[in-house]
Amino acid sequence: MSKKQMLGSRVKELLAGVSDHGVDHLVEVETDLVQTTLLLAEAIEKLGASFLDLHSSITVQEEHIREIISDGKVPQESVDKLAQIQADIALHINRAVTSLQFQDLTSQLISRTVQRSAGLRELLSTLDVGNDIPHDGGTEEIAGVLSEITERLQRQSIELKSLLRKTVNQQHLDSGDIELF
Repeated sequence: MSKKQMLGSRVKELLAGVSDHGVDHLVEVETDLVQTTLLLAEAIEKLGASFLDLHSSITVQEEHIREIISDGKVPQESVDKLAQIQADIALHINRAVTSLQFQDLTSQLISRTVQRSAGLRELLSTLDVGNDIPHDGGTEEIAGVLSEITERLQRQSIELKSLLRKTVNQQHLDSGDIELF
């Protein structure tokens, strides 16, 4: 095999290897991100249900305390202190439930990351040149093909950036709007 044939073959092998390995790793990244999204959604759902159960239990407790207070045997100082504790608990629960809204933002970011990964996987597939680089092509011919591949990569990269450069907005829960990026 001549140097010309060896160069074309080596370049083709290198680009195919980068493409294959990159695609394999990106598929794993996408799988991990999808699993993370599912776990996050399940955890948030359970947390939300727990906060609602906690709120329900506290409401029952507050009703019982009001019954005890209505007997008139509890000093006013204790009544005031209980009222402050109830207000603090309500505030903390509301803050915790509001914090769960970040799950929506996180899901959007993970979704965008999966899209970016898929776009990068597609971009890396461009490197799998197949028959684009002839085994026996000259250096100039190989350089021309590599220039074409570089231009395709740049175009695809610009398209991917423009597609995914968007803000992340809160889409669920009605206690206010949050925007990141």
